[in-house]
Amino acid sequence: MTSVVSDTAEAVDLCPEFSLYLKPISRITVSVALPHLKTPGKSISNWEVMERLKAMVHPEQFSSLRISKSSMDYLRFEGEVENRSAVKRSLAKLEGKSIKLSGFTDVLKIRAVEHKTDFPTRHDWDSFFRDAKDMNETVPGERPDTIHLEGLPCKWFSMKDGAPDRPSEEVLRTVFQRFGKIRNVDIPMLDPYREEMTGKNFNTFSFGGHLNFEGFVQYQDHTGFVRAMDSLRGMKLMFKGDDGKAVACSIKVTFDTTKHLSDSSLKKRQQERLKLQELEKQREEQKRREKEEEERRREEERYCKSLFCQKLKEKEEKKTQKKLKKQQEEEQKKLQLKISTEERKLLLAQRNLESIRLIAELLSRAKQERRRLEERRQLQEDELRRVEAEKERTLELQRKERQLRDKLLGNLLKKSTNTDAVHLDLQICATQTQTQTESQRKEPREAKKQEKRKESEADGGRRERRRSRRRRSRTHSQSSSRSRSRRRSHHRSRRH
Repeated sequence: MTSVVSDTAEAVDLCPEFSLYLKPISRITVSVALPHLKTPGKSISNWEVMERLKAMVHPEQFSSLRISKSSMDYLRFEGEVENRSAVKRSLAKLEGKSIKLSGFTDVLKIRAVEHKTDFPTRHDWDSFFRDAKDMNETVPGERPDTIHLEGLPCKWFSMKDGAPDRPSEEVLRTVFQRFGKIRNVDIPMLDPYREEMTGKNFNTFSFGGHLNFEGFVQYQDHTGFVRAMDSLRGMKLMFKGDDGKAVACSIKVTFDTTKHLSDSSLKKRQQERLKLQELEKQREEQKRREKEEEERRREEERYCKSLFCQKLKEKEEKKTQKKLKKQQEEEQKKLQLKISTEERKLLLAQRNLESIRLIAELLSRAKQERRRLEERRQLQEDELRRVEAEKERTLELQRKERQLRDKLLGNLLKKSTNTDAVHLDLQICATQTQTQTESQRKEPREAKKQEKRKESEADGGRRERRRSRRRRSRTHSQSSSRSRSRRRSHHRSRRH
């Protein structure tokens, strides 16, 4: 698990070229004794206990605090602080102290000690290799010369221009050759056949989601191995970025007990690798043949399918053409029917138009005939009114003439002088002259009326003569047909 480091004063150089350092582990173990819970359903809050512990070490701070073990009698915490001096100050504030939780009458006793790291000692590897019967201390890899490292972040040991999740054996060699000359290094996750050879997954993930790896470093002599083990004891691996921020992670360091980098193990892994490579070639060949067979089978299926599809397509095309032809015929019929319907509508419209025009012409002629009749009637009425007016004027003149005569006769009876007689003669002459003038005016009119009557009588005579000629022609034709029929009947009777 990686954690942010704010105080890097105690860090020592491991490989400044790759920004790697070693920082002492500053960790304490805190045990809190729990009281016996008498009330059912009542429990102690681990979070509250942790908050009380953090408050007790203030102003010191835990960079991490977690529960390592929990039971009915006690709680055990592992806390990490920034440096070694903070460990002593925190122990002084926690050792032998007690805390009281809300809701509980009993106090909780605290015991605090410095955390002891699980790291192998010189006695451990000396006794192991001395007592192991399958080890030969004169053979590299079968003696204490190989370090086994676990939990190394891949990103910290990758090449600067390479993939960040792929560590480099060259970087691993450069980092750890600080302690002595290196004979061999190995990162199992870089070998694509290693997982299949051992059945083990060499890719692991840390708490922060970063990819970690394990590695083996074999020194040429025992001195480099001892120096590396002594330097890594009680240390964490720290990485300082270009921005100055530092993070640290705990790594597991042990000595190799499996002859991992011995010549026999290397030879054995090489033989297994060759076998796996041969097996992989066979598998690839088998896959290639299977792929070719599958491709051939698919090609046959495609050919059969294409042939079937071709036939099906031809059948569908025929069916489609037949259907299309039928649709075209139906559409043609519909079109012909529509055309005939439209033609009939057009013919009916033309007939209606002609009828309308004929009716309009008849109405126009009837209006003209009516207008002529109206004009003729108007002329006749005017002529009748004129004749009546002339008649009334004539009657009026005759009446005046009678009155004047009566008056003249009266005057003649009263006066017998010549003067009066002369005047009377003059009036009589004037009256006669006026009467003659009026009669002369009437004579031309009467002559015109008589001419019109004669013309109408002539027209009536001509019409009567035409009718008589038609009747005579019909009578003649009927008599001719009767005579011809009598002749035919006579000829027939003579033949018989």
